[in-house]
Amino acid sequence: MTLARIAAFAVCLLPITPALAAPSLERGEYLVQGPGGCGNCHTPIGPDGFVMAQDLGGRLVEKNPAFTAIAPNITPAGRVADWSDAELARAIREGLRPDGSLIGPPMPFAMYRGLSDDDLESIVMYLRSVPAVDHDPGQSTYAIPLPPAYGPPVSTVSAPDPSDTVAYGGYLAGPVAHCLECHTPFGPQGPLLDTQLGAGGFEFHGPWGTSVASNLTPHEHGIAAWSDADLVTMITQGHRPDGSPMMPPMPYGYLARTTPEDLAAIVAYLRSLPPLPDPG
Repeated sequence: MTLARIAAFAVCLLPITPALAAPSLERGEYLVQGPGGCGNCHTPIGPDGFVMAQDLGGRLVEKNPAFTAIAPNITPAGRVADWSDAELARAIREGLRPDGSLIGPPMPFAMYRGLSDDDLESIVMYLRSVPAVDHDPGQSTYAIPLPPAYGPPVSTVSAPDPSDTVAYGGYLAGPVAHCLECHTPFGPQGPLLDTQLGAGGFEFHGPWGTSVASNLTPHEHGIAAWSDADLVTMITQGHRPDGSPMMPPMPYGYLARTTPEDLAAIVAYLRSLPPLPDPG
């Protein structure tokens, strides 16, 4: 899958304006098809890019010695059809299915646990509205033990006020877009969010080869040299300031639909991170 094909996917999408008040279908569509980039894992990929006729119909995400991860069909024709809205919301935010079994990696539950109640409700509302896709991608298998849970039950979560630019940018870069899940080094128990937040270094292997998550902190190894406009271009178009292309699996096509205000908040948040060198 080439960057040109990803960019073409972004261009073909209709513009969406998010609603920031009460839970809404509009807000859910913005989150799922925009900065949340759910289809980056849940939509099948063919030789020409995302197969939008099967949007959110599920696909193989990763196969390695530790696990075969298959993102399920999350349209109304998938296995979630019989789940209540509350059960679907819990599966998204806490990784627990209605039968009590745990959803495994690479779903970024360390981030999704921070999704606000209103945004979670909006996402569920939108997923219930999408066209049903008749597609069974199979089920994940794990050769590694999964924990009993990713943390205690989540009671209620509120998003920061968008007027608090840095805090809201952290919410977007964390729970919504899970940027820091991929751009933080991993240890035996997952991303080292307490000590290496945003320092990059995680390797992704795919048909494109090997890509390494960049350092997103304001260190000389990270984003210190880039202007805000440079960062927005890199996030949404997948091109460095010198014009050279960046590699997948960064969901450039989805991130391109993020509003200018939300992009500005994300950049402000990244500028606020403690500067860290690349992991050794």
